[in-house]
Amino acid sequence: MVGGRVYFAIPGDIEAPTGGYGYDRHLITGLNAVGWTVDTIALPDGFPFPDAEVLTTTEAILNDVPAGALVMIDGLAFGAMPELAANWSLKLRLVALVHHPLADETGLSPLDVERLARSERRALGFARQVICTSRTTAHRLADGFGVEPDRLTVALPGTDRHPRPAPRDDEPIIVSLGALIPRKGHDVLLTALAKLGGRNWSCRIVGSADRDPEWTASLTERTKALGLSDRVRFVGTTSDPASELRAASIFALPSRHEGYGMVFAEALSHGLPIIACKAGAVPEVVPPEAGILVPPDDPEALANALGDLLDDNERRRSMANAAWQAGQRLPGWNDTAIAVATALEKAAS
Repeated sequence: MVGGRVYFAIPGDIEAPTGGYGYDRHLITGLNAVGWTVDTIALPDGFPFPDAEVLTTTEAILNDVPAGALVMIDGLAFGAMPELAANWSLKLRLVALVHHPLADETGLSPLDVERLARSERRALGFARQVICTSRTTAHRLADGFGVEPDRLTVALPGTDRHPRPAPRDDEPIIVSLGALIPRKGHDVLLTALAKLGGRNWSCRIVGSADRDPEWTASLTERTKALGLSDRVRFVGTTSDPASELRAASIFALPSRHEGYGMVFAEALSHGLPIIACKAGAVPEVVPPEAGILVPPDDPEALANALGDLLDDNERRRSMANAAWQAGQRLPGWNDTAIAVATALEKAAS
């Protein structure tokens, strides 16, 4: 690996507890480890719907980057500024890092979906290389956004290795890690849990409640209305999500879409059987022997899957073992850094 210098432009707070920002943080460390110098550029918050002030500030920041520099821009911003990408492509060697297409976020109006898809399609045309975090997203960008194969690189998120967990025979703990936003499907999870009242379980929902306060409030009200307040706990953000995974028996997160789903990989590496949805890249991450995937927005199917594991300790242990083995096969962060570094070298040449 030759190494070099790259400017990495990231909107918002890189320390925010999300999978996308976690990927960015690990990537910076990994690129440094394989010989690259990474200059981080903080772009303003407000993407993917930047107003004029955000775009003006972003333009001023990137105008200070030396001509000819290699600049990697997080997709949360890149796809939302096609005009600026067109202008910068004449001065800078641009690389886009796409976690998932902006238009695939849940809860958007049809007008916003169309606008974001059109914007990102045009912006990606000015990137020398497009790095994405799953094969599912790569296919999506090739088929729907006109990104040619020779400009596409898949750099799967790395996953840490953990010891094989001991079998758990006490009260099953269901853990769900993910920010409290509509895309993560916690509303479906709560409805499913309400159908399991006669079984022995408790549930811990771990994730930021700050990204969508209105949605968070609706989940709290739903929990009360369903009579789950004594069995479901909203933990909030934690500095040690691994401790939540180590203490759990089942991982459940019915996301409506995932560009990869780093938290599913982490759950596998901790040996947790997974209950999730056939949505986005989740089937790419979770092998059938390690989890049960149901259709999105189907609380009945989700409840049945959870009930199967709660009722059958032997099956739960078997799936836990398969999950841990699958976790051992996942790439590490060094693999991620090498894949990205290879794409950066292509863009720089």
